[in-house]
Amino acid sequence: MNKSNLNPEDIPASVVGLGIMGCSITACLLMAGHPVVAIAPIPDDMSTAKPRILEHLKKSLQEGITTKKPEDLLARIIITEDYGKLKECKLVIECTLEDLDIKKNVYDKIESHLGDNTIITSNTSAIPISILQKDTKVPSRFLGLHWSEPSHTTRFLEIICGDFSDIKHAEWLYKLSSLWGKEPTLVRKDIRGFITNRLMYAMYREAFHLVENGYASVEDVDRACRNNAGYWMTLVGLFRWMDLTGVAAYHNVMKDLFPTLTNNTKVPQLIDDIVKAGGKGIANAHGFYKYTPEEAKLWKETFEEFSYEIRRLALKYPADVVKKKMASKEEK
Repeated sequence: MNKSNLNPEDIPASVVGLGIMGCSITACLLMAGHPVVAIAPIPDDMSTAKPRILEHLKKSLQEGITTKKPEDLLARIIITEDYGKLKECKLVIECTLEDLDIKKNVYDKIESHLGDNTIITSNTSAIPISILQKDTKVPSRFLGLHWSEPSHTTRFLEIICGDFSDIKHAEWLYKLSSLWGKEPTLVRKDIRGFITNRLMYAMYREAFHLVENGYASVEDVDRACRNNAGYWMTLVGLFRWMDLTGVAAYHNVMKDLFPTLTNNTKVPQLIDDIVKAGGKGIANAHGFYKYTPEEAKLWKETFEEFSYEIRRLALKYPADVVKKKMASKEEK
């Protein structure tokens, strides 16, 4: 299917699960032009979803991500607990808790109201798609769509095939997601954690190892990430970075460094203690750092501000930025 033939206005979509990420995904779909059925599996979401989505749309208008008025976009959404409203949808994005039983229950409800041609996806970040497929009626039309928060501003999206996924559905999603402002990654072979989480959690694991064994503080590890990887990762990924800075040097370092990296398979004590004490990070001002309620609120607001600012910079350097420069030179 040619991307130019895709029109989001003709593709009714649904988001099932209206927590923080479900609302930002919904905002992204609305700005792309989709009519959206937003399903609230948790009754409390019926009252919190619309204000969250509205705030995303207002801010996106201010930042130039959309030119459409929030009230016009909201006219294209139905927020409901009724799964029967899904029957006209061509794409469903499940965005519920990372719990197999909860997801299975949701899939049963979704599939009871859909024809076999509707594509169903999960926003899971941890459960292999091949496992989730086993709990669906038509596994071939089930894939993963792994978003990153805030979903309406980031370029990130992983499209994941499970063992039973039809690749043509993945390719359709790949083309469609470019109309959502994404630079998608197609994961053709299922693996737990997919691409970004396998990379990131390896880094998280080493970060805990450094802190728990007294090599560095939480603050110093964060500072190192901000001022090194944070300086280049918006432009290039790991392999391009090694190309830019000298492949042979990395080869030499790997020989001696890899054997010293931690391969601990247990949840680190530092995070275990925080979670057992009820810590949720910024959400309740209890995490790796100490926060007053006002500081936590300001960190949340600052992250939202930063997400729009970094988006503006990142859009100046798309994946094909060098190809475009080459083409410009050739034209001259």
